[in-house]
Amino acid sequence: MPVEHLSPVPESVIDALPVLDANQLGRSIRRHTEMEGLPDLDGIKVAIVGVQEDRRAYRNVGCDGAADAIRPFLYQLYKGKWDYGIADLGNLYKGERHTDTLLLLKEIAQELLQRQIVLITIGGSQELTYANYRGYDSLEQTVNIVSVDARLDVGSEGRDLDHQSYVSHLVLQEPHNLYNFTNLGYQTYFNSPEEIGLIDKLFFEAVRLGQIQNQIARTEPFLRDADLVSIDMSAVRQSYNPGTFYTSPHGLSGEDLCAITRYAGMSDRLTQLGLFEYNPRLDRNGQSAHLCAHALWYFFEGLSLRFGDYPIGSRTNYEKYTVLVDEEDEVHFHKSPASGRWWIEIPKGGPDSNRTTLAPCDYEDYTEALNGKIPSRWWKAQQKA
Repeated sequence: MPVEHLSPVPESVIDALPVLDANQLGRSIRRHTEMEGLPDLDGIKVAIVGVQEDRRAYRNVGCDGAADAIRPFLYQLYKGKWDYGIADLGNLYKGERHTDTLLLLKEIAQELLQRQIVLITIGGSQELTYANYRGYDSLEQTVNIVSVDARLDVGSEGRDLDHQSYVSHLVLQEPHNLYNFTNLGYQTYFNSPEEIGLIDKLFFEAVRLGQIQNQIARTEPFLRDADLVSIDMSAVRQSYNPGTFYTSPHGLSGEDLCAITRYAGMSDRLTQLGLFEYNPRLDRNGQSAHLCAHALWYFFEGLSLRFGDYPIGSRTNYEKYTVLVDEEDEVHFHKSPASGRWWIEIPKGGPDSNRTTLAPCDYEDYTEALNGKIPSRWWKAQQKA
């Protein structure tokens, strides 16, 4: 880990806090300090790293200060019923070049992944997701990414890596580890038809805001299958979130954001969460910083509620439901007795193979099949199987 490139949590952050009692996060999180250096990571399940990088955040310069603006609100929250350790590793300095910052963040992600510690990246701009993604390279595994964003951020062909084009770099740059990409909450009028069409052509998922608004539980299956969740705070509407340049009157509510981070934490598969584009220069009375802190609290709670479902556990004891969609097509569903969550069975290896895998779904997918319609989740998953 590039220790020399990580600065301690500023004492000014701590000095601004009221006296904390033993049950508040500011007393239980192991901090990187000037006097003691980096904290011991033994027994740590999740680590926070702030990133001071905003050079590719066009019109949102200032988001490099996100972590230090969020920490005072986070540290004052009371700890839940969690029996795991949290560490705050401080802030990653802005590298001499933008690419230097990306390389350093990749190294941090790689080491924490190898230690089986969940990484939370806070600030600056969302193209840092690319560095988080490259952290999986040495693990030689495929990666599922979920982006919570009003924009798809594919960008035009040949565009340099920035916060509005990072998705094309995830797809095109070697090594090609990306298995699935899902965008939750995109708003059609912010995205070109070409970008929307490309996501569909690649058999990725793009879920419109209207499909999840007022039914946020429908995001859970997507988040359950994610290795990395990247959140652009502009996905949250302006009334809840003034602190980013690209926020708009429409978007997710604060409650939606907290539900999403809780679902993300509950995913047995997830190993990284990124919170990007929050800009304290644009915030009002710390409203967005406070919201970010709440979202992180719900993520911590989700981590404490992991069920050890498939693929961590065995499907042997799952309840199995078979639906005959038409005269030829059977679709098999599995329900976990531990969590009550649903999976859909996906054939693998061609028509003569007996191999199958399970993809997360929900009860609505099951009822859709009962009504004679094969869920779109099944079709897209089978294209990749």
